[in-house]
Amino acid sequence: MSKQGYIPKDLTFDENGRAQLIQGITAISKAVKSTLGPRGQTVLIESPDHLGGITVTKDGVTVAKSIFLDNPIENLAIQMMKDAATRTANSAGDGTTTAIVLTEAIVNMGQKLLKENHNVTEVIKGVNKYCTKIIETLERSSKKITPSRLLDVATISANNDKEIGSIIADAYKKVGTNGIVTVEKSQNHETYSEVTNGIKVDRGYSSHLFLNNQRKDECVLEDVLVLVCDITIDNILQIENVLKPIIQQNKKLLIIAPCADNVINTLAANVVRNNLKICSIVPPQFGYKSHELMQDIAFAVGAKIFSENTGDDLSLINMDDLGHVDKIIVGKSSSVLIKEASITDATLDRINELKEQQVNQTIKEDRDFINERVASLAGAIGCIYVGGNSDVEQKEKFDRVDDSVCAVRSALQEGIITGGGLALYRAGIELSYKKFEKTIDEKVAAEILIEAIKVPMEQIIINAGKDVEEIIITLDGLSSSYGYDVKNEKIGDMYKMGIIDPLKVTKSALINAVSVATTILSTNAIITHARA
Repeated sequence: MSKQGYIPKDLTFDENGRAQLIQGITAISKAVKSTLGPRGQTVLIESPDHLGGITVTKDGVTVAKSIFLDNPIENLAIQMMKDAATRTANSAGDGTTTAIVLTEAIVNMGQKLLKENHNVTEVIKGVNKYCTKIIETLERSSKKITPSRLLDVATISANNDKEIGSIIADAYKKVGTNGIVTVEKSQNHETYSEVTNGIKVDRGYSSHLFLNNQRKDECVLEDVLVLVCDITIDNILQIENVLKPIIQQNKKLLIIAPCADNVINTLAANVVRNNLKICSIVPPQFGYKSHELMQDIAFAVGAKIFSENTGDDLSLINMDDLGHVDKIIVGKSSSVLIKEASITDATLDRINELKEQQVNQTIKEDRDFINERVASLAGAIGCIYVGGNSDVEQKEKFDRVDDSVCAVRSALQEGIITGGGLALYRAGIELSYKKFEKTIDEKVAAEILIEAIKVPMEQIIINAGKDVEEIIITLDGLSSSYGYDVKNEKIGDMYKMGIIDPLKVTKSALINAVSVATTILSTNAIITHARA
């Protein structure tokens, strides 16, 4: 650092900069894409502290996160690729490897086809335009997932582990379409599932100081009392009548209420300094919907709701007004409240009351809102406990199970398409046959995407050690659902063979890949810290 406090910078421009970015992309893609498909290979990752720990994985985002390079520009590309993979994982739970493979393919095709006489801005606009058209094609070809297909999606997402696929599919069948499935580490070598009753709240913790599981960014407590209130708690003394016995009896408390910053800070400070087992979340939604959702929560946990609407005096609250749950899992944006006991008569009455209300609703949004409330009240929560014979085995299996659970959730949300990269390949073929009013720049954009989205399927075939051209020639002229099963080495209907992908996963991978790739293709100046 200079005497003035400024950090000197290196500037890199045009082809020189893009060439280094592409080197970084090539490096991370080469490491990740070898894992793609059922014949993909595993990757060994040394622990960050160099103490001998090893991670064995086929998870694309795990591989990507472990990679850092000395060259700062190459490393910038690495970080952007990680971003594409992470966003895909966060959105759909799977598809991280596909996102990285697609990003590299789009960049490579862009570099190959873009010439000096092309307007890069217009080409990129065209890439985004045709990305939308490909997604529309994928959506038209998608099918709703049936119970029999749950197993296929779960198995494929778990790297073709039928045992894990069966456990996950069984859990989802038990919780229903609107149910929730979570993943935790088992205390023994076995992997199994359990289903309990619970309710999900679309709000997370009000302070990160409440967290007791930093790795998963969660607050997890068992045997928890619950305060439900839509009156703003402006002063900690307002809830003194419950806080004192909670502290004295060493009990745990979840507060679902709007709290002033000073109240949250006081609670959080006592969690940190005095090891109190307390967590706070804000009420869901706003307006009248918030009050109705809070009533649902109160019914589900057996609490009395203190409400501004009914003029309740919060200072009168006592321990008898609190509800109870067996476990809470409070995350950044959502919370799960688990009750092992069966649904109470009061909750059943509440569900029937809501169903009667729905009959009289004329607005679709209001009907859907009531449907969501009924599903939440009647919902079940499944948990997959992942075991292993060693820490390394357990971690690798946990990553696969977590990906698979998220993939099944995505399939339930938006449906399924043919797997093995076939849906993207067929969408590219369809786009190439369509006649659009294209400028020269748009034609280049279309060609970039048409060629790039073929790559995931080709890479899966390459990883299986097969001849890509030979298989593609065989597929030409067959039905759009016909593809190559690399595991069993045969061509057939991918739906019938159970080789399917969640639509949401493929969409997310493509969208994020296009976003990163077009950013790199349009980069003309790169600024990095100067290295000695």
